[in-house]
Amino acid sequence: MKKVLSAFLAVATVAGSLATAMPAAKADGGRIAAGVAGGLIGGALLGGAIASSRPAYGYGYGYAPGPVYVEEPACRLVRERFWDGYGWRVRRVQVCD
Repeated sequence: MKKVLSAFLAVATVAGSLATAMPAAKADGGRIAAGVAGGLIGGALLGGAIASSRPAYGYGYGYAPGPVYVEEPACRLVRERFWDGYGWRVRRVQVCD
């Protein structure tokens, strides 16, 4: 959570300094493109910060998920070679323990 907060503050600081330091641009046809480009860059920065953060459990905020026990099935399919009089063939046979 600290990484996300610090990344958000860094992005907000850079965006705020760019907005106050730059004069208004006079591009009549490029207003929408500039907004889309700014949104994509900001989204990429925030998405990267969120993706690189660790999950909240295990650091005092909650508990890790419990273990999962998987039971083996009682029966399974096994490949078996057999001679059918003309040659060797393979078939699946169900084996139960």
